[in-house]
Amino acid sequence: MNPMRTTTLPGGTAVPLLGQGTWRMGEDREHRRREVSALRTGMELGMTLIDTAEMYADGGAERVVGEAIRGRRDDVFIVSKLYPQNATPERMRKACERSLKRLGTERIDLYLLHWRGDVALRRMLDGFGQLLADERIAYAGVSNFDVQDMDELARLKDGLDIIVANEVLYNLEKRGIEYDLLPWMRKRHRPVIAYSPIEEGLLAGGTHRALASIAERHDATAAQVSLAWVVRDGDVIAIPKAATVAHVKQNRGAVDLKLTARDLDELDESFAPPEERMPLATR
Repeated sequence: MNPMRTTTLPGGTAVPLLGQGTWRMGEDREHRRREVSALRTGMELGMTLIDTAEMYADGGAERVVGEAIRGRRDDVFIVSKLYPQNATPERMRKACERSLKRLGTERIDLYLLHWRGDVALRRMLDGFGQLLADERIAYAGVSNFDVQDMDELARLKDGLDIIVANEVLYNLEKRGIEYDLLPWMRKRHRPVIAYSPIEEGLLAGGTHRALASIAERHDATAAQVSLAWVVRDGDVIAIPKAATVAHVKQNRGAVDLKLTARDLDELDESFAPPEERMPLATR
């Protein structure tokens, strides 16, 4: 197994290209031990970026993460997200403190606005600025922001000093961000975090002919090929969710998979890149 590939945030912090998602974790206490074990296995394999949110299982996913990282806090990079209605400075601080308590830590490494709501972006930036100054968070970012939203942020004072990343839906089936948002982020050296990188498992079944053919050539799985494609350029972070140890180990193998020019051409033929601007895809 090769060392985990990384990308770098504007502040200089290196983070793994392959992390771990937690959507749907924490919903059933009977699954807690399995979920914690999966996250810990991923950490041991270098997948030390763990993405969660106050929305997931009404805080239950954050509690699972808190249990998984107990005693290993310095080994992980925690990403969590707040509801848009909590984006005012006052409500953001309270939401952050609740998340910190559930996570069992004194700092969230990257705190994201889950999606844009009615709170003015200036107010959101002020809230993030206060949390950064108080060292309750190390970095701030957004999620589900389209290029117009990012343009608006960039026009605000300190907007791009504060916002370092954008988490959006991105996979072989949903490539719309390649037309404008992904180039925008790359130009400003801010990584994209790709949620649902296997389209919630739909790209893992081997039913797509190109994926199946490429997977066979590499002695890999369709899911591994899909993940390898997402992280292929080294500046998009994939956060697949895996609730079992076996699934985590399979995901980890994707980082070592080197797709060839032939592979990429075949994938482009089957999953065409966008030729015009498309609305930002969400779940």
